[in-house]
Amino acid sequence: MERFFKLSENNTTARTEMVAGVTTFLTMVYIIVVNPAILTSAGVPFDQVFMATVISAVVGTLYMAIFANYPIAIAPGMGMNAYFASVVATEGLSYQAVFGAVFLAGVIFILLSLTNLRETMIYAIPDSLKYGITSGIGLFIAFVGLRNAGIVVPNEANIVGLGDLGNPVVLLTIAGLFMTLVLFVRKIKGALFIGMVATGILAFITGQISFSEGLISAPPSPVFWDIDIAGVFSNGLYTIVFAFLLVTIFDTTGTMIGVAEQAGFMKNGNLPRAKQALLADATASTVGSAFGTTPTTAYIESTTGVAAGGRTGLTTIVVAVLFALSIFFTPIIQVVANMPAITSPVLIIVGCFMIEGLAKVNWKAFDEAFPAFAVVLTMPFTSSIATGIAIGFISYPLLKVANGKGKDVHWIMYVFAVLFLLQMVFFPVH
Repeated sequence: MERFFKLSENNTTARTEMVAGVTTFLTMVYIIVVNPAILTSAGVPFDQVFMATVISAVVGTLYMAIFANYPIAIAPGMGMNAYFASVVATEGLSYQAVFGAVFLAGVIFILLSLTNLRETMIYAIPDSLKYGITSGIGLFIAFVGLRNAGIVVPNEANIVGLGDLGNPVVLLTIAGLFMTLVLFVRKIKGALFIGMVATGILAFITGQISFSEGLISAPPSPVFWDIDIAGVFSNGLYTIVFAFLLVTIFDTTGTMIGVAEQAGFMKNGNLPRAKQALLADATASTVGSAFGTTPTTAYIESTTGVAAGGRTGLTTIVVAVLFALSIFFTPIIQVVANMPAITSPVLIIVGCFMIEGLAKVNWKAFDEAFPAFAVVLTMPFTSSIATGIAIGFISYPLLKVANGKGKDVHWIMYVFAVLFLLQMVFFPVH
């Protein structure tokens, strides 16, 4: 263990790594409840999503531990799951076809991770669009949380309106949200998980949930290859594939750099073993889609494990083991996932985390600000991350050319702008 993970070289001990692993797990374990809660709304069976969530987390996290030796955990990402559900609902597609899009995005991500093209894409796309995309997804999933809980409801006069605040689910959601927010401002580790537990206890006391099926059981059987790759081509889901790929690349790369900087892994601006780390996420996304879940990403919650002293892959080994053990608690997780008041506060708070990048947008430079604004505005109002990305990629080079700064735009952006324009005109995603 010492020689494999190089504990002494990284100034850590096995005990410290294990504590860090438990800390990281507690801060991100909410995903095994929230992910099934979102994807079941798209018709994916609960047991399938639950097992796929755990499998992809275990595969990606173990890969990260063994081949990259970093304390960075992998699991299905927030935002992409809500986008998946919205695509299935608005396009009238089968979830199998959309899983096909996720699978192809994962395969492309693996290929990009083996080349320098990934770095070229990241360099070519301006920071303002990256911040706009992440922030737009944040608003999107926060809106999903508000809608699922009934805090906002359809309204004929102005599209959406305030829900019935006397509804027991709405009241429980608000109570859970405030309890979790208090835990956060008090800097309690695992605040999201603890907040869900507290909300669940309150739901049990008030009779809104019950555990008639017991607390533990044998794990469900995983479902493999319930996907339709041919449906990607027959339905022209190329923009969907690109949206999954693009967001995963940005999200994973940004998170890995953030965690690596906190842990002191960065060397002259570069991340050692970056290729192995990116392959962990790409592999997990591909495997996860084959079992029935959306793209994975590196989790920013890994910073809590780093803060607890985690410096090697032993931290993520512990995370993977704990995820694997969670499969025996299916009855509890299924009950919790079916109560939106328990999961919605997580969506709302994570949405808040994701819009912090807006502070880095140069709002005084209109040709930088408006494309970011357009992305943020479009994603929640159209319930489409792909549409938001397309609007941003079209408007950015257009405004730069109009402002006499066309030479400052990377040629890849012009290619994307033309492709997105053609797609929106001839193959629109509604």
